[in-house]
Amino acid sequence: MLNKLRPALGRVLTPIGRAVARTGVSPNTITVIGTVGVVAGALGLFPQGEFFWGTVVITAFVLFDMLDGAVARVTGKISRWGAFLDSTMDRVADAAIFAGLTVGLIDDDQRPLSFVALYCLVAGVVVSYAKARAEGLGYTCDVGIAERSERLIIALVAAGLDGLGVPYVLAAALWVLAALSTVTVGQRFAVVRRQALAEAKPSRVPEPRP
Repeated sequence: MLNKLRPALGRVLTPIGRAVARTGVSPNTITVIGTVGVVAGALGLFPQGEFFWGTVVITAFVLFDMLDGAVARVTGKISRWGAFLDSTMDRVADAAIFAGLTVGLIDDDQRPLSFVALYCLVAGVVVSYAKARAEGLGYTCDVGIAERSERLIIALVAAGLDGLGVPYVLAAALWVLAALSTVTVGQRFAVVRRQALAEAKPSRVPEPRP
């Protein structure tokens, strides 16, 4: 859903990317640094119950990681390797965030909610894998009510507010995320299934004229 904002976001990030590019930092380096920062914040702070500061650190590195595409565009260093690295590192970062929440909730004696966080982790992986596998088979799979951007915003905003002492917000957000992720998986299965069925229909061969 937030993908519709990408053109506007690109216009905002391009001048910043141009300034960063002058430092000589490569897009792939930005990708790796951003991921390492997210993982450090998620697995270093969330398990300690530091949901607010963990969110601050993660958000800072997520914003930094968004510059890799802008730097790649202004330097002309767009490559398939860079796209692969960026996509893979995104999966690592997402898994770290929900793994950190899972451990933090267990340590906070919220075991049932930790299972919901774990489900969100698994469902998020399936959402991403379904799209990657579909596109690898030649299908289009650009559907989903809760793609990566939406899931990250919901999870991080809720974790930050929970860290500030707002009650029930994290629990509500995780249950909503679990539901939205499940719906998104279903949407992707459905759209690929429709394409597969259409592909399997035998084409009508015109009858020869007498």
